[in-house]
Amino acid sequence: MKTINRKMLIGDIIDKYPELAEVLVSRYGLHCIGCMGAAMETLEDGAAAHGMSTKEIGLLEKDLNGLISK
Repeated sequence: MKTINRKMLIGDIIDKYPELAEVLVSRYGLHCIGCMGAAMETLEDGAAAHGMSTKEIGLLEKDLNGLISK
């Protein structure tokens, strides 16, 4: 069961799972987690803005959901 999906706001993801902030920065280079845009930008939009393909965004979703299920 997916808990995190690409249409979720980055800010909402970090609010619910603060431990994922470091993962988004260190593994994926999504430094937008600390900016105001995170409150209005979806995971998909943020990842695409950082050059990630649709396939890479799917892998990001899978990785994040795997981490929170542990």
